Amino acid sequence: MILKRLDILNYRNLAEAHIEPSPKLNAFIGPNGAGKTNILDAIHYLSFTRSAINPTDTQVIRHEADFFMLDALFSAASSLDSTGSAVAPSPDIHLTCSLQRGQKKHLKRDGKEYRRMADHIGLVPVVSVSPDDQSLILGGSEERRRLMDMVISLQDRQYLDALTRYAKVLQQRNVMLRQEQEPDPDVMDILEQQMATEGETIYRSREAFTQRLLPLFQEFYNIISGQSERVELGYQSHCQRGPLLDVISRDRWRDRAVGYSLHGIHRDDLLLTLDGHQLRREGSQGQHKTFLIALKLAQYEFLKSSGRNTAPLLLLDDIFDKLDAHRVEQLVALVAGTRFGQIFITDTNRDHLDLILRHTTAEHRLYRVENGCVT
Repeated sequence: MILKRLDILNYRNLAEAHIEPSPKLNAFIGPNGAGKTNILDAIHYLSFTRSAINPTDTQVIRHEADFFMLDALFSAASSLDSTGSAVAPSPDIHLTCSLQRGQKKHLKRDGKEYRRMADHIGLVPVVSVSPDDQSLILGGSEERRRLMDMVISLQDRQYLDALTRYAKVLQQRNVMLRQEQEPDPDVMDILEQQMATEGETIYRSREAFTQRLLPLFQEFYNIISGQSERVELGYQSHCQRGPLLDVISRDRWRDRAVGYSLHGIHRDDLLLTLDGHQLRREGSQGQHKTFLIALKLAQYEFLKSSGRNTAPLLLLDDIFDKLDAHRVEQLVALVAGTRFGQIFITDTNRDHLDLILRHTTAEHRLYRVENGCVT
C-alpha cells in the first residue's frame, strides 16, 4: 500500500497540511511538540478509524476548531503473484474521515460511506513504532492482547467478527453475574457455550500468530542487537487448561461472587522474556526499545506475507532514542534497505536521518514541522 496524498484539517495541533509523500522514505524533522507525531497519527487513524494517541475521537479535534477532516489517496503497490509475474495494481482508493463536535464520525471510501467502521479494518494496513509502545512491556495483559487482536484483525476478517461476538456475550454474562437475583442457569449455559465457541476460535488464531511471529521477531532482534541477548515470545491462555467451556463453567460460583468472568480468552497474555526472565523486570531501556522495535518489524513481515499482496505502511516515531551507537547503526541499515515499503519516520535529530539517507539510494522526501506547520 502506498499513500499518495494526505490532506489534514484541524487534527490535533495541525490546522492545515498537504503532503504528497515519496513512495519509499519520508522524514519529518522538528522539535518536540511541533506536530510530527500527529502526522503519523493521522495516517494511523485512516487505517484503524481511531487515534493511537487518544481513544476519544473528539479530543483529536484542534482546540480552536469544531471539526477535523482527513482526506487521502492510496494506491496498492505493485506485487508479484505465485508464479513471479507482476500483478496489476488495484485502482486508487480515496478515503475521507471527518468528525464534527456533537455529531457522529463519517468515514467514506470513494465517496461511499461505510455502514460499519469494522468493514474498513484491513484495507490500509499500518504498523507503527512509537514511544507509547512501552506500555506493551510495563502495562497489563490487555495491552498485549490488543496488539495481537489488532495485527490478526488486519488480515483476518473472521477473527475480528469472532472478537466482536465474544465481547458481546462476555458483556451479557457479566451483567447476569452482577444482578441481584440468581442468574437463570439455562441462559448461563447458553452464554458460556457461545463464549467457549468464539473463544476457542480466537485462541487458535492467536496461537498460530505467535508461532509465526516468533522467528521473525528473533531475527530482527538479533540483527539490531548483534545477537547479544536471548529473547522469546510465549502465549498464555485459559484454553491451555482444557476445553474452554469446562474452564468457564466450573467456576461460575466464583465469578458470581466477584461480579465478572474470571476465565476466558479475555484474560490471555503474550509473554515477553529476555534471557529467560520477564522483560518488564529485566533489561536496560535500550534492550526494551530493541525488543519493541523488533516486535513491530516482525508484525510488518507477518502482514506483508498474509496473502493480501500489499505491504503495510511503516510509521517510525522517534525510534532512535535510548539506543546505543551499534544498535542505531544496525537499525539505520534496516530502514535504509529494500525490505520495507513506504516509510514515515520522525526525529528531532537531523543527524540520524542524514545517516539513513547516506545508506540508501531510494527516493525520499524531507519535511520540516514547526508549530503545526508542515513544509
